[in-house]
Amino acid sequence: MIISSPSELEDIDEFQDETSLEAVATDIVSEVRELLVPAEFHGQRLDRMLVAGVPEFSRSYLQQLLEDGAVSREGSTHLKAALKVKAGERWLIELRATPQSQAFKPENLNLNVVYEDTHLRVIDKPAGLVVHPAPGNWSGTLMNGLLGLDSSLMALPRAGIVHRLDKDTSGLMVVARTRMAMDALVKQMAAREIKRQYVAVCDKPWTGSQQKTVDLAIGRDPANRLRMAVVDLTKNSGKTAKTHFRVMSQNDQGSLVRCILETGRTHQIRVHMASLKLPLVGDVQYGGLSNAAMPRQALHADHLSFSHPISGKALSFYSDLPKDFQSLLQAWSLSYNEKS
Repeated sequence: MIISSPSELEDIDEFQDETSLEAVATDIVSEVRELLVPAEFHGQRLDRMLVAGVPEFSRSYLQQLLEDGAVSREGSTHLKAALKVKAGERWLIELRATPQSQAFKPENLNLNVVYEDTHLRVIDKPAGLVVHPAPGNWSGTLMNGLLGLDSSLMALPRAGIVHRLDKDTSGLMVVARTRMAMDALVKQMAAREIKRQYVAVCDKPWTGSQQKTVDLAIGRDPANRLRMAVVDLTKNSGKTAKTHFRVMSQNDQGSLVRCILETGRTHQIRVHMASLKLPLVGDVQYGGLSNAAMPRQALHADHLSFSHPISGKALSFYSDLPKDFQSLLQAWSLSYNEKS
């Protein structure tokens, strides 16, 4: 086996991974390979040795095999990725299909495409649709649907997805169709030049100023790693986050709020609303109450605007409120004006 120099192997953040979907094993036939650790890899991590020893497959696929017990040494399996290997050791790896490797396949999902050209599409995502395959949702995702529309997206990282919406958040997303467009959209997103606006409903009257800005960092909740939370960056890891809020309509039952992102952190609007003691209707994860008319968090991305990544033309899109959102507003006599 020929292994690249350890210095050539770099840890890459999962969402920024530049590996195309073609590098993931999607139709692999089970095969057992023997890997002998060369002298230059003595003392290196097991996962780094695997990436170098089986370079035709993605890092995430090999990590999944390691977790599933498909990598062994002298009969020992389920070994840690950080285990240090020794020169001359004999390792076996069974290359086989995993739920993750089977996830990157085209599916016909009948996506609501509101705009498309050679370089990009704008999708109106329904609530309940997961954006990217993950444990528990290895199929039926937006990514699978995008591949179903255009198999050439297999050559793009994440099939052209440059930002995400939570599973139960509905509304507008832009996705790339070419690498040139994807690179430009990622830069626009990083520069905060892609403007995203949402509407949300909480089940309490708004208090104080009708306009508020929340500028509080967000990170993993130290008490519950499955949630995000407002964190003190001097004590916990996280990232700065800023959201602008404006009341659109309110009464004793609740408030309809315009939300404008300045940053785009995981669960940002949900966490910032909860920090105001105004969690979203249906968002039980962050303290909201369940509601029969809204069986998910009351959050919809209704406005999206940006410059076309190739032509520079200004593009702006609007998404009508979904039926469950309309039903909730009608039941609570809250008025919605898309321009407010």
